[in-house]
Amino acid sequence: MSFLNSPFAIVAIFMPLFFIHSHGIIIRVQNNCPYTIWPAALPGGGRRLDSGQTWVLGYPSTKVAKIWARTNCTFDSSGRGRCLTGDCGGQLECKDYGAAPVTLVEYGLNSFAGKDYYDISLMKGFNLPVQFTPTSNGCTKSIRCAADITGQCPSQLKTPGGCHNPCTVFKTYQYCCGYGRCLPTNFSRFFKVRCRDAFTYPEDDPTSTFTCPAGTSYRVVFCP
Repeated sequence: MSFLNSPFAIVAIFMPLFFIHSHGIIIRVQNNCPYTIWPAALPGGGRRLDSGQTWVLGYPSTKVAKIWARTNCTFDSSGRGRCLTGDCGGQLECKDYGAAPVTLVEYGLNSFAGKDYYDISLMKGFNLPVQFTPTSNGCTKSIRCAADITGQCPSQLKTPGGCHNPCTVFKTYQYCCGYGRCLPTNFSRFFKVRCRDAFTYPEDDPTSTFTCPAGTSYRVVFCP
């Protein structure tokens, strides 16, 4: 199982922009979609991001983070509402992980052996294409999942606004693993063929986990 898919106890902390320069790691989240999305991060919270806008997050040198996009959201003036995909308990400022299906960007920042570990995970399904790219420390391996997975989704996994991972739908050892040998399936191969960089089943480590020197900054682009 991937290092980044191990359980972590993390606390969601919103970091205002005026604190960014006190943190060594900057993550820029850009909406390149032709419509509004509501990205979320743990830690980090969440916000509305219109087409072309960027959300800048600052993190200290040791942090585990997950970032995703929410779609078709409506929030009131108090920040309460709901989203078609990625909803986190009806809150604009997320304190819980988003509901499946969501395309997840995962970071283990300076988390093991002095390196950053990062991946795109489809273990909670797919709702938006994404690319993320290291932007410092001479690290250059950009990874992406930009196929039309929602449009091509197998009928058993289809859901409004996205495509479920089979573990979410069937909840069996074959798709969720958990002990013993864990093998790819026809469903995980569907995702892998379309998004070769992405994490598609619980032990998809060799081709799906990437590293950079500790303290690297990144850019996340939805709809690259």
